[in-house]
Amino acid sequence: MGSELRGEVTGGSVVHTAEFIVSSARLGELYECSALLRRTRLRAEEIVDEARALLEEAEQRGDAARAVELRDQLETARTKYCQVLNAYMTILRRINEERQDILRVQMERDRIEGLSGAA
Repeated sequence: MGSELRGEVTGGSVVHTAEFIVSSARLGELYECSALLRRTRLRAEEIVDEARALLEEAEQRGDAARAVELRDQLETARTKYCQVLNAYMTILRRINEERQDILRVQMERDRIEGLSGAA
């Protein structure tokens, strides 16, 4: 006998269980990405702060040529920080969506299972 993909297992079908496993794995990967982006965001913040401090130091010393160079570097650091921050926010939004999808499917399945014996 071959395996029945839509056969019942404890608490639901094999397909629902597989879908839950895939969703959970995807959510785990998103959490890993968010952790990496969080560390990157914190490091990018440090770089912006360091660039700002170097610029202030150059301006206090009256080193106009160095200040121009550092101003450009500070602007580049800010731009890159914004890119990392946007990516981090996108991942957080995706995590929230994925969690809501998992909860929605679980609630729907619970509702269907609850109604199946009522008739």
